[in-house]
Amino acid sequence: MSEIPGTANGVVWQSNPPGSIYDYIRVASFSIGPDGLVDQWSLRAAELFGVPAEDVRGKDPVEAFIPAELRSRGHRKVAEILDGKEWTGLVPFRVPGERHTRGLAEVYVMPSETEHGERAALCIVVDVRALRHIETDLASSQAIFGQSPFGFLLFGPDLKVQRANKRFATVFGGSADDHRGRTVHDYLSRSEADRMTAALRRVMETGESVTDLEFVGTVPGSTDRRHWSVNLYRVHSGTGRPIGVAGLGTDVTRRHNAAREAANARRNLALLNEATARIGTSLDLETTARELLDVAVPGFCDLASVDLYQGLLSGDEAPPGRGGGRTAELRRVAFASAVSDAPLVTPPSAGTPCCETGPTLVGAVHRYPFHSPCAQALRTGRPALVPADDGGLVHSTLAVPMVAHDTVVGLVQFSRAKGSEPFGERDRALAVELAARAAVCIDNARLYRREHERALILQRSLLPPGDPEAAGLDIACRYLPGNAATEVGGDWFDVIDLPGHRTALVVGDVMGRGLRAAVAMGELRTAVRTLAQLDLEPAEVLSHLDEITRGLGAPIGAQTSRAAHKQRDPELSEVYLATCVYAVYDAVTRRCTFANAGHLPPVLVGPGREAELLDVPPGMPLGVGGEPFEEVEVELPEDALLALYTDGLVESRDHPLDEGLQAFQEALTGPQRPLEDVCDHVLGSLDTRHGQDDIALLMARVRGLPAEAVGDWRLPREPRSVGRARELARAQLTAWDLEPLVDTVELLVSELVTNALRYGEGEIRLRLLRDRTLVCEVWDAGLVQPRRRRARDTDEGGRGLQLVGLLSAGWGSRRTPRGKTVWFELALPDGDGTAEPTVDQLLSMF
Repeated sequence: MSEIPGTANGVVWQSNPPGSIYDYIRVASFSIGPDGLVDQWSLRAAELFGVPAEDVRGKDPVEAFIPAELRSRGHRKVAEILDGKEWTGLVPFRVPGERHTRGLAEVYVMPSETEHGERAALCIVVDVRALRHIETDLASSQAIFGQSPFGFLLFGPDLKVQRANKRFATVFGGSADDHRGRTVHDYLSRSEADRMTAALRRVMETGESVTDLEFVGTVPGSTDRRHWSVNLYRVHSGTGRPIGVAGLGTDVTRRHNAAREAANARRNLALLNEATARIGTSLDLETTARELLDVAVPGFCDLASVDLYQGLLSGDEAPPGRGGGRTAELRRVAFASAVSDAPLVTPPSAGTPCCETGPTLVGAVHRYPFHSPCAQALRTGRPALVPADDGGLVHSTLAVPMVAHDTVVGLVQFSRAKGSEPFGERDRALAVELAARAAVCIDNARLYRREHERALILQRSLLPPGDPEAAGLDIACRYLPGNAATEVGGDWFDVIDLPGHRTALVVGDVMGRGLRAAVAMGELRTAVRTLAQLDLEPAEVLSHLDEITRGLGAPIGAQTSRAAHKQRDPELSEVYLATCVYAVYDAVTRRCTFANAGHLPPVLVGPGREAELLDVPPGMPLGVGGEPFEEVEVELPEDALLALYTDGLVESRDHPLDEGLQAFQEALTGPQRPLEDVCDHVLGSLDTRHGQDDIALLMARVRGLPAEAVGDWRLPREPRSVGRARELARAQLTAWDLEPLVDTVELLVSELVTNALRYGEGEIRLRLLRDRTLVCEVWDAGLVQPRRRRARDTDEGGRGLQLVGLLSAGWGSRRTPRGKTVWFELALPDGDGTAEPTVDQLLSMF
């Protein structure tokens, strides 16, 4: 029964639900009358002894339940009880349904009186086995609850603490009894306590246990954050009635820290793997810096910036330095932030400012004060912790120098905003590793850029200027490197001025790619220019070029004779092969002489006609040797289009050479258009972006010298031809409105014709050519080439060629099929004329 206040008389009696202590200990009762016989027998007694009431009532209990050897003692005890003496003792009895098994009951006999005053007795019986079970359960429960190394709480249905063990009291203070009546809000923060209350209520209502429910809090007297893992389960009475919730709490702070360290290690390893894959995908300094920040933010930090030395970015090869207590200039090349309200610049540090002018914009050039942490990190090559601004967004910053090959190339600042964990030693090591990996990539990019710039300088120095000029030709050209990363290769083209308003057109291709092929190409181009100035026939030029090519790969000091080429050790030398087409165009006759060394044939497009491949014998590539080269002379129509090219334009893995040549001819065929447009149309129509080989394209439109720009006369071999030559030259220059040149031309023509009469043979021919310059040629059948010498003071002659060299812009001689030609060149009056000789120069000839 229980009492409930608030009713009439203050107390109401009601029945408790099953589950009281009496249900556990199984209490039974019966009574003995004045005659010593059983007169009442309860249902619990019938259940305990296994005998119904009708079989016991009116019988002697000693005879009914006590074994025969104990009955005499039993009768004495019953007599004593009826005489008014209480007795408590253990009485054996037979277990119901068991023949040989005996039970043991604890009997409490209390004397009583009947309504007539007669002596009787009331017997209370408890099964000793049930008591022993209860004692064992209580001992086990006390051992688990009281001696457990884990915190143990028992919550009542009202979710208040009913009992706490010593371990819990040791952690949270006080004795175990001090915690009775408390709630979880007395131990945890509000949010955590609400979560714990909801879990307790759910377990109490549903009976579903909760395991490994983690909570974070602090214990009295400490500010360290602790982590607990709590298991909750509902507790029931013997009849199954829920009476509360048991909670077992374990301190898992160490386990949590270990798990966090393991997670950080996995995160760091993942970051390093990501850095390996993502940093350095290009050879660009700024791109590499941005890739570093893409990896670091937000996986490692909240804000980050990269500064590189300005000298590094500008291509200065000198190591960065400092002077006057100031660091070298740096440029902010990248910044990243994972904080929504973060500025686009990194804030200056508190205490010791890192930037002289405050926040640094991306792209700005700045310096760090000499005594700042950032400057110290740059000087020492070791990371430094930058003090944080108390009122700022950032609470922790690492300044990490970017070190590659013992050279500091820049500085990375990793920052964490408030709310994130500060940097630890493991973070510091990771920051150094990330910066080092990016530094190596940046240094590689720097080295590549330096080599790339050198290669470009070499390549551009070996190619003709963008708009080459030639007499009687309009020129357009294109060069596309097969490797866009290096922009160097073995293809080349050239336009070379020759005497007599003639032009040499050259296109060649050194087999191979890269810098090695570019160097070989440069040597061959220089050789071609040198041979061209000797005014050799095209076939002779290629023959000499073949000899030079076979000597390119010979070891230093090796013989360069033909026998040495055949006997050289292939393991000690490199084999260079090249193809080349060499053409000489005469603007006066519009005739072009071709010689080919294994190159693709030139393409000619006549006015109103389709493009065709010229039938020029291909010959063997340069460097093979053993075969002479042939020449083919072709007369080019006025306004015709001549195209020289390399195989990269018409051949690739995607289509064979024949298809490429056909497509090239189709692209050239069509209405006449400016040469630059033709080049663009060809490169736009063909597959020129395959990146498999270099492409060189040289196109020329024929513009022959008009007849009125040529003066050509033949003179007999007699002394008066000298005067006749002067008269013809004077008349022609007057017709061309070149009177300022008359005196000089008369003098020089007189010298050349006089030499032809004195040293030459056969008929004399005088020719004047006017184009961008004025060229005078004197032809004769003699084979002896003129040689300039310094005349002695006593010599009467020998000063004619000195005079020619002094007064002309250039002079020389060349062999012809029937003799030789001596020529000189003068700039036109409206051009950059040659300065008049001084008196000392004129007197020095005498």
